[in-house]
Amino acid sequence: MHFADIILPLPLDGLFTYSIPAALEEQVKFGLRVRVPFGRNKHYVGVVACIHDNKPQGYEVKDISQVLDTQPIMLPEQYRLWSWIAEYYMSPIGEVYKAALPSGLKAEDGYRPKTETFIRLTPTYRNEQALHIALDMLVRAPKQLKAFNEYLFLSEEGKTAVSRDELMNASHAAADTITQLIRRGLLETYEVEVGRLNFGGEPHPENIRQLSAAQQEAYNQVLFSMLKKPVTLLHGVTSSGKTEIYIHLIQREIEQHRQVLYLLPEIALTVQMMDRLRRVFGSRLGIYHSKYSDAERVELWQKQLSPCPYDVVLGARSAVLLPFQRLGLIIVDEEHETSYKQQDPMPRYHARSVAIMLASLSSPRPKVLLGTATPSVETYHNAQTGKYGLVELKTRHQDIELPEVQVVDIQDLSRRKMMHGPFSPLLLARVREALDNGEQAILFQNRRGYSPLLECKQCGWVPRCQNCDVSLTYHRAMNQLTCHYCGATYAVPAECPACGSKNLWAKGYGTEKIETEIQDIFPEARIGRMDLDTTRSRNAYERLISDFAAGRTNLLIGTQMISKGLDFERVSVVGILNADTMLNQPDFRAYEHAYMMMAQVSGRAGRKGRRGLVVLQTRQPQLPVIQQVVHNDYEGLYHHVVDERLAFRYPPFFRLIYVYLKHRNDLLVDTAAQEMGARLRFWFTNRVLGPDKPSVARVKTLSIRKLMLKIEPQLNLADVRRCLLEAQQQMMQDKRYSSLQIYYDVDPL
Repeated sequence: MHFADIILPLPLDGLFTYSIPAALEEQVKFGLRVRVPFGRNKHYVGVVACIHDNKPQGYEVKDISQVLDTQPIMLPEQYRLWSWIAEYYMSPIGEVYKAALPSGLKAEDGYRPKTETFIRLTPTYRNEQALHIALDMLVRAPKQLKAFNEYLFLSEEGKTAVSRDELMNASHAAADTITQLIRRGLLETYEVEVGRLNFGGEPHPENIRQLSAAQQEAYNQVLFSMLKKPVTLLHGVTSSGKTEIYIHLIQREIEQHRQVLYLLPEIALTVQMMDRLRRVFGSRLGIYHSKYSDAERVELWQKQLSPCPYDVVLGARSAVLLPFQRLGLIIVDEEHETSYKQQDPMPRYHARSVAIMLASLSSPRPKVLLGTATPSVETYHNAQTGKYGLVELKTRHQDIELPEVQVVDIQDLSRRKMMHGPFSPLLLARVREALDNGEQAILFQNRRGYSPLLECKQCGWVPRCQNCDVSLTYHRAMNQLTCHYCGATYAVPAECPACGSKNLWAKGYGTEKIETEIQDIFPEARIGRMDLDTTRSRNAYERLISDFAAGRTNLLIGTQMISKGLDFERVSVVGILNADTMLNQPDFRAYEHAYMMMAQVSGRAGRKGRRGLVVLQTRQPQLPVIQQVVHNDYEGLYHHVVDERLAFRYPPFFRLIYVYLKHRNDLLVDTAAQEMGARLRFWFTNRVLGPDKPSVARVKTLSIRKLMLKIEPQLNLADVRRCLLEAQQQMMQDKRYSSLQIYYDVDPL
């Protein structure tokens, strides 16, 4: 008897072994989906990972119930990658399987192919003599005769396929007219699978622009670096033309019959880049991200496994988990972005790290290119120490100057009562000038909603979420209070429940409030707002970006979405409304992330014809990071940060693993965290910090504690993981902790 190890979509460690019935011996193969029983009366769809002859001992092995595929839906390289993700990020491989596959491939009938109805002659009328008889029959039915004649013309008398919709459009016939022709036995319908994937037309490599001298030099250096290093960092200032270099590299891979994976951190970026790449690569380009329907993602997955896969796949984080048959290059654009890190649910992987591992597990081994104007400290450290290749592009395309950054001390202006809400006089004057000159402006505020909180002016009461330890955000357009952690919504109170006062005020500024106030100041402005509330659908992304790119809107307000590489030619002014919300974070990466965000959003200014202006509003103009943004001094930031990181044992010199414990009982989770910390200190001594409460210590009714583990690079990670899991297993033997949740965040951001 043979057995198969199956990956099941369950949060349980390891594979599950099933016996292969004799009737299915020839059908069960690696990578196929199978239906298997689990527990008393459940069934799951799993994927075959291994076939062997080793009968498990100690329990009755169940049979595989059904084989669902004839061709694998998982490649060997993918299985090796899934296994690495599960091990490295300390997540069950079933969770990796759930994250990787579209939902339609994780259920037996979750996906239905898209079909279209086509028309053809019935067998009786597929000869010339019978056609004459048919035409005579329709003399007294002019509408049917017209539709039938149109069909014969479109189909070249039955030789070419014609869809029902095509016939109705061409003949201007009603559905009932076509139905009458079918009832007469002249025509019949049949279904054809047409698919949902968007087709980009013929490739047009002639649309590839010629590189400038600086771009050509960088392109040559990238190729040379790839000969020596598996990973190369392209460090190019904003608007230096990195994308054009990527396009030339993609074309080179296509000419050598290799595939390219192009990763971007945000769906908004994918929308704009899709248009740019499609003009060159046409139908060779596939798009993959969460805003596409599940059926579209299933079809792209299947196409990637077909004999004619896409040559180029453009996608967000999850695209790194797609199957590739002849991968030659992986581009990770805006590699510094925290959006590449999956947070919840498991696996908490970083797409950049997974991309590098995918390349190392593939054969032949593809190259990885990391591109950004503001590298993550870890990536830049790897480039500086020679682990990665480094290519720098320090001039903007067409020698456009980097934007001028003017710092405004809003604390001083507030004291002198010169602020107009969140806007300084300088910012308003420059936005007015831009709008009057037919140019565009961007206002950056990294908080959505109308205001971060409501507050009673009488007693200071603030509405808070019942499930989480956070204040509720006020959304005026929906007239509700929302928790941005669990999604719960509440009615806006008419009066303070603590003191009865009706004097409640919206404290602070979110993007919705910024939009309202700037519209009052510039009533003629055509305003767009880009945040999570306005971009919940794919069409919303596309509409906002296309409207601003085409000039239909001239003032864009947004959160960090607008900082990520979007390319608009007429933006002359960018306003950073409050840098302090980014700087005052309880995180060792706060200055690094703040610098990146400010430098990136600043880079949206001054794209064509003139130097742009950035108005940076802050209460802390004396901070070194502010001056580093002003002077575009990434190296200064890097050297300042790495000195601190080395002194306090943080990345890139140490690895971090956060251990989270969750339970509904706050006292119990506190006790468990203390015990877990003591167990870990037995192995790791002073490498363990905590436990402590995170800044938000209760989410979705669960109290949270966190332990931090700092690990030297030379420690064996497999041993570290084994100790962590052993400590967890010891904890779970205590009945008090039966419902305690313990999970890990490896390389947290």
